[in-house]
Amino acid sequence: MQPITDLPHDVAANLIGVFADIDDTITTDGYLTPEAYAAMARIQEMGLLMIPITGRPAGWCDHIARMWPVDGVVGENGAFYFRYDKSRRKFISRFEATEEQAEDNRRKMKKIAERILVEVPGCALASDQPYRIADIAIDFCEDVEPLPMDAIDRIVDIMTAEGLTAKVSSIHVNGWVGNYDKLTMTRTLMKECFSINIDDASERFVFVGDSPNDQPMFRFFPNAIGVANLMNFADRLDDKPAYLTTGEGGAGFAEAVDVLIRARSEATV
Repeated sequence: MQPITDLPHDVAANLIGVFADIDDTITTDGYLTPEAYAAMARIQEMGLLMIPITGRPAGWCDHIARMWPVDGVVGENGAFYFRYDKSRRKFISRFEATEEQAEDNRRKMKKIAERILVEVPGCALASDQPYRIADIAIDFCEDVEPLPMDAIDRIVDIMTAEGLTAKVSSIHVNGWVGNYDKLTMTRTLMKECFSINIDDASERFVFVGDSPNDQPMFRFFPNAIGVANLMNFADRLDDKPAYLTTGEGGAGFAEAVDVLIRARSEATV
């Protein structure tokens, strides 16, 4: 991984948009800092798309789509996208599963979550679970005492043995029914809402992330960026981003945005 300052000016000059994880990428220790919020607004002020790609639940993403300076949001690791068209005052949503399928999946996942809570002492259902529609989130360090890696691996093993897709974020293990991920719904959002085929334009976006569940995005986007705390998972990453910030969390995200703005400015001089 190269320092973020090595990002070529021509890459920054030709950007269409910025995708970014939320937890420990845009946020810092669970908080959305003024610095990070302002960085999102600055991206839009540059005329670029700003789209969070997160594991957070539908209830949160409804608020994010409406209230944050963003052009849409992909939530629950690719289960849906939400977009609020301010000009038409219209809320737009797209889900991976039908409501009937989602209801069946929730019944199955409830039983799996109950098994995990019994077999992995110290873990808990994530506090945002009531606002989820398509996955289960098992907390291993957000609102519980941090668990060791072998406990996190045990949660993953139970999920996969039960037929779920399991991904580890910086705070939760998320499990869901289906083969989708952050990238698949990002592709759908861009095609349906912006008429952009990201397979033809991967070099014109950056993705900023911090944990193993961001690997599909790191792998796909050649100019992906990791915030410094990504190194906490360095030995668990098969796919790493091209660039790395010096700052962690929201400070790292703001650092990346500063580099993009400066590079775009210098590229047009």
